[in-house]
Amino acid sequence: MKRIIVLFFAFLVFTACNKEYQPRIIDSVEVQEFKMENISIRAIHVINKDKVIYAGSNGDVGYFTDKETPVLQPISIKYQDTISPNFRSIASNGKAVFALSVANPALLYKISGGKAALIYSEKHEKVFYDSMHFFDDNKHGIAVGDPTDNCASILLTDNAGETWTKIPCENLPKFVQDEAFFAASNTNIKTIGSTVWIASGGKKSRILKSEDYGKTWQIFNTPIIQGNGPQGMYSIDFYDKNIGIAIGGDYSKPLENSSNKAITKDGGKSWILVADGQNPNYKSCVQYVPKTNGKEVFAVGKTGISYSNDGGVSWKEVSKEGYYAIQFVDRNTAWLSGNNKIGKMVLK
Repeated sequence: MKRIIVLFFAFLVFTACNKEYQPRIIDSVEVQEFKMENISIRAIHVINKDKVIYAGSNGDVGYFTDKETPVLQPISIKYQDTISPNFRSIASNGKAVFALSVANPALLYKISGGKAALIYSEKHEKVFYDSMHFFDDNKHGIAVGDPTDNCASILLTDNAGETWTKIPCENLPKFVQDEAFFAASNTNIKTIGSTVWIASGGKKSRILKSEDYGKTWQIFNTPIIQGNGPQGMYSIDFYDKNIGIAIGGDYSKPLENSSNKAITKDGGKSWILVADGQNPNYKSCVQYVPKTNGKEVFAVGKTGISYSNDGGVSWKEVSKEGYYAIQFVDRNTAWLSGNNKIGKMVLK
């Protein structure tokens, strides 16, 4: 009898664990908006449902806390006392925050204890860094930028961000002329474990993949719209090491919706277009909702907010509010950022 009871409970546990997740039907969302003055925010890093870190266009890096009375704690960074860096990349290793600017010179700051220290700089007429993330171990980190030669500009750290080193072109896949990246939402990089994926755009829109913290690389083609400067993948996300999604389009034609969404089920090696010729149109950021088995997905851009409950195959517009980036805290809470604003979305 005891053995039968044990087997019965084991069966119940197995059944519960393998029960197909039933995604939510969401027709609209409300975003609590917090106004910010004179700042475009394309890079955020969530701490919890009450706090988010942001990096913006006017040299500001700060904490925003939403409690009974919202609290803003900015640090204004100046380069050579006069230049306010335009930050579009932010990352944290759990102890310090790192912000990386676009354009020449590239400036990478470590922020800790309310102070900012310049730890890497790069001068080149073509330099333009787009995105930065730490891996799960918070020891390894990566930043990606447009080519200054015939390959992607990729910085690596293996000591929690204390020092950063640029990978030589001989160790990277070659890029074609006018293939680059987009600094739209700090989400053209995704890391899981020791694996990283990076999405390019422009003349070609391809996926760079490394499974060993950036030591060796592969590159894969995608069917995403490409060929001209503003076309390609602007954002990617992976639910696990196999299931991923990419979104973008043509920034100069934001209402078009052809060949701008694709999914993969083999870790980024092959991609298929979804909702081709259907909305959503151009988006700058796509993110899976945590703990939804890769079913629930949100995409945001200047054209509004869209939602999918079937892994990106079909979509519904749930808000016309424009945002650049979205990042989830948990299954029900997400932070967003945009032009002169930060947003907080709570799903009910």
